[in-house]
Amino acid sequence: MIFLFNIGFLEVRWVDIVDITAVSILLYQVYKLMKGSVAVKIFLGFLSLYLVFLVVKAAQMELLSLILGQFMGVGVLAAIILFQQEIRKFLLLIGRTTIFNGDNIFKGLPWRKNDYLNDLNITPIIEAVKTLGGTNTGALIVFSKSSELKFYAESGDLIDAVISKRLLLSIFNKYSPLHDGAVIIHQSKIKAARCILPVTEQENLPAQFGLRHRAAIGMTEITDTLVIVVSEETGQMSVVKNGRIFHNLSSQELRKKINQYLYEDREEAPTLEPKVKELEKEDALKKDAI
Repeated sequence: MIFLFNIGFLEVRWVDIVDITAVSILLYQVYKLMKGSVAVKIFLGFLSLYLVFLVVKAAQMELLSLILGQFMGVGVLAAIILFQQEIRKFLLLIGRTTIFNGDNIFKGLPWRKNDYLNDLNITPIIEAVKTLGGTNTGALIVFSKSSELKFYAESGDLIDAVISKRLLLSIFNKYSPLHDGAVIIHQSKIKAARCILPVTEQENLPAQFGLRHRAAIGMTEITDTLVIVVSEETGQMSVVKNGRIFHNLSSQELRKKINQYLYEDREEAPTLEPKVKELEKEDALKKDAI
């Protein structure tokens, strides 16, 4: 083993540096997942109890050491039960970022390139969202590239229909039985409507963000999706990705965000740019005419 340097009687090796770096990254990711949630207080409670156990054990207080030792013996099982949501989010984060993610490991294969040819026409979606915003009709639209989101799709009503402006307006009509929930779009089709999305546990969100915005943030925190939100109170359009919300967007900004999500890291993206710019110019002309 190659040594780097000595600190007193300690010999520091390359593997020690890698070990410390890996543990630091792991702790930082755990902190990010727990930040702003009740789990932080529970974790601090566990840590305090463990420190008390070490002090009691060092002081040779046998009866108290025995009681706390029994509790620490099931500490791992208790932590799994108490932190199940955080553990789930952490494993989802690993699954989304590793090379074993199916959307990454097979992206360069020849037969995967056919998937890119099935381009999504987002113009009906943009037009529908503009109309919904103009009438202060709330809406929640989920875009998914890599997964059909079967778990969330099955929480609503399966549709598997071709995307159209009229269909989206019908779904989110205030008197429609499908309006209360989210629409999931995958592979140029509306897969399902009235879907239930997970709500974020963040506590520092502005009061203006209601349940739709919280559901959109929660969905993008645990899945690789992009979500459009139309506020029922203000009619403003927002886009949420990776837990970040881009609020009060224009139709041109909305189109740009969707295209960035759909065509990022794809060879076909540059060929679509002229068409995207032409559509954005049409939107600007319509806005000026109004």
